[in-house]
Amino acid sequence: MATIEDVAKLAGLSRTTVSRVINDQPYVTEEKRQRIVQAMKDLGYVPNSSARRLRSQKTETIAVLLPRVTNPFFGNLIEAMEQKASEWGYQVIVCQTHHSRKKEIDYLQLLKTKQVDGVIMASLVNDWKDVEPYLESGPIVFCNEYMEDASIPMIHMDHKTAAYEAAVHLLEQGCKHIAYASGGPESHLGAMRKQGFLEALEEYGRPFLDELNIDWAIDVSDGQKVFHLIRSDFPYIDGVFTGSDEVAAGLIYEASSSDWKVPEDLAVVGFDNQMVSLLMVPSVTTIQQPVIQMADKTVEVLIQQLLHPGAIAPKRYVYPHQLLLRNSTKRREAAIQ
Repeated sequence: MATIEDVAKLAGLSRTTVSRVINDQPYVTEEKRQRIVQAMKDLGYVPNSSARRLRSQKTETIAVLLPRVTNPFFGNLIEAMEQKASEWGYQVIVCQTHHSRKKEIDYLQLLKTKQVDGVIMASLVNDWKDVEPYLESGPIVFCNEYMEDASIPMIHMDHKTAAYEAAVHLLEQGCKHIAYASGGPESHLGAMRKQGFLEALEEYGRPFLDELNIDWAIDVSDGQKVFHLIRSDFPYIDGVFTGSDEVAAGLIYEASSSDWKVPEDLAVVGFDNQMVSLLMVPSVTTIQQPVIQMADKTVEVLIQQLLHPGAIAPKRYVYPHQLLLRNSTKRREAAIQ
C-alpha cells in the first residue's frame, strides 16, 4: 500500500508539500499541486479523509443547487463541476430545488450546519435578502444565475444580449409575431432574457401581445403543448423564442406531424445547444453557453474562497455566448430589409 512518502518521492517533492496539498493548504504552486495529484493517481494513494476532516474541520464537500438534473444543461454543468472539484480533492452533492423557495433555503441550511464547506447556486428563486445571511456560515457563488445586488462572485454569460440576438435573428427572417416560451419562477436571469427579447421587438417596431407570452414551458412535453396552443388559438404566430432546446424540440416534433412546416410556417430558436438540438429535423438554431469554462471557473473561485477566507473580492465573470444558426430558422424570402 502506497504511503505519503511514496507520493513525495514519485512527485520529487517534500513530504510537507504533499501534506499541504492533501489538506488543501495554501502556498503550493498549481504546477506542484498537479504533480502531487498525478503521483497519487499513479500510486493509487488514497488519503485518510476522516482524519483529515477532523484536523481541518472541513467536509471537503460542495453543494450545488439547481432546479432539476434532468435538464441536459444542468446535467452537463454538474458533470464538469464534479470533475473540477475532484482535482482539488472535493466532493459535489447535487441539490434539486425544483424551483421551490423552501427547498432552496433547506439546502442552504447545509452550509449553516457545517455539512458542506461551500455552496454553488446555479439557480435562484428566493430574494437575495433571504440568501445573504448564509454567507456568515461559508462562501456562496452564483453560476449561470446572477443578481445585481448580490455581493458574491458570479459566473455567467450575458443572457440579455443572447436573447436580443436571437430575437433579432427571428425578425430578420421575416417573423412578425414572435412568441416568448419560457418557464419557471421569474428570476433575475429570466428577467434579463425577457428584457433583451423585448428590446429587439421594440427596435424593430413589432408588438408583444399577452398571447405571445408563454411562461410555463420548461421541457419537451411543454413544447408540444406550446405548438398545439399556437395552432388552435394563435395561428398567426410565425416565430418562437424558447428558453431551452427541450421546449424547442417538443414544439418542432409536434409541428412535423401536422401541416405546419419549420421554419417556413414557424421559425424556432432554442437555448443551451443541447444534443437534441442537433438530432432534431430540422436542426435547432440555439444559443451556446460555455458550460465547461463556467463550471471550471465557478469551482476554482469557490475553492479559492475556502483556502483564503475573506481574501477574494466579489467579482463578476461574464463569458461569451454564440448564436448557432441552423435549419429551424433558415433565411426566408420575405426577410425584413
